Amino acid sequence: MKTARLIAFMLLAGLSQGCESFLDKEPLGATTQETLFRDPTNAVQAVNGIYDVTSWDQGPKWGNGPFVAQTYEWMFGDVMSDDAEKGSSPSDFPTITELKTWNIPPSNPPVTTLWVHSFTGIARANTVINNIDAGTIDEALKQRLKGEALFLRAYFYFNLVKLFGGVPLFEQTPKPTESTNVTRASIAQTYAFIEKDLKAAAALLPEKSAYATADLGRATKGAANAYLARVIMYQLGTVNGNNHTWQEVYDLTSTIITSGQYSLLPNYATIHQEIGENSSESIFEIQFATSNEGYGPIMVGTTNNIFQNNRKTFGYGFNNPTQSLVNEFEPNDPRLEATIIKDGDVVLGIRQTIDRTENATGYLSRKVAILAPNNNASGPQNIRKMRYADILLMKAEAAAQTNRGPEAVALVNQVRQRARNSTRPPGTTVGSLAYAPANTPAGTLPDLAPASRAKPC
Repeated sequence: MKTARLIAFMLLAGLSQGCESFLDKEPLGATTQETLFRDPTNAVQAVNGIYDVTSWDQGPKWGNGPFVAQTYEWMFGDVMSDDAEKGSSPSDFPTITELKTWNIPPSNPPVTTLWVHSFTGIARANTVINNIDAGTIDEALKQRLKGEALFLRAYFYFNLVKLFGGVPLFEQTPKPTESTNVTRASIAQTYAFIEKDLKAAAALLPEKSAYATADLGRATKGAANAYLARVIMYQLGTVNGNNHTWQEVYDLTSTIITSGQYSLLPNYATIHQEIGENSSESIFEIQFATSNEGYGPIMVGTTNNIFQNNRKTFGYGFNNPTQSLVNEFEPNDPRLEATIIKDGDVVLGIRQTIDRTENATGYLSRKVAILAPNNNASGPQNIRKMRYADILLMKAEAAAQTNRGPEAVALVNQVRQRARNSTRPPGTTVGSLAYAPANTPAGTLPDLAPASRAKPC
């Protein structure tokens, strides 16, 4: 009996020592922040998860409210300005009416979800930024992925500062005990944080041409410099708390232009068509693909198309361009037809009827016009966030502000000459999807662009 007890004791002692060493091991089959960046596939997926947030446009799965304004900038940039009315029927979607009338409660879904989802993207970016250096993946891939995360963190913060002004700045995810001690940075501090990230991203990211075809749409050196120039321009036009100069914008845009990575598409009418996606003119755009999934962040398509298309086809009819905006276009400018739909126009081979009882102005945006996808709530159209034409015009403004008038005119002329050579948009004949000639008379577009809302790009 004693011998049996002694053997049992020895077995238990050995087992306890074995359990201690076994429990000290890393979990098998589980991915943690510490192990995530030891595998290149996992590391890429971690960064893909940040891009994922940029495309969320509907569904409360990851936050507060049904609408995610990362891809609904038209609610702020168009509808809250003189360029557009809410659209649809007067009673539809009253939260956009709150934006239009500047009577916005704290619970407004487009506003609250822009906040929640921006910080979701920032948290995902911080996971990459704070852990990838310790990873064992290829060094070149490591640096590129870190650059992408820095760019995307700046992208989210730029969206926040434009709407909210100064916001809390997080370089790491706060601990629960720190959540009550979060302070709000000033506008200047927020912009400085964004600039720091964009400069670091530009130093790490490759040029657009260095990416494989499968990786088109990822952040590039050009995109980081382009957003840095735009961030500085925003400050120059408002409260320049960081004492920027127009020369900085001029230098940044010059760097992008001389890189040889970008060029204008020869035909303006193709920019917002499938053929224009990730083109030579694209600097950064949000990627989408049609699918059978409906509303919600998990889908790979966008609801922007259904929200803004004609209620007589497959859309909801929101974001109606105003007559004031239409009047800014010059006679015979082919960009008008590629931008605006009016009653009776033929769009992608289908004649449009606009019912004024469910349209505020009689106009719709052609830039989001597509044929109905398999799932109306899952459109395949990428959202163009920054184009080479923007860079040319940004440099033109910087040149004008730094006493380089002739150069400013020449830069504007590059963009406007492209307009002269453009066709009509595809499908302006019933049953046809062809690009018809615009027959723009020579000399109808003045060389120098007016300071108008009808962007000459």
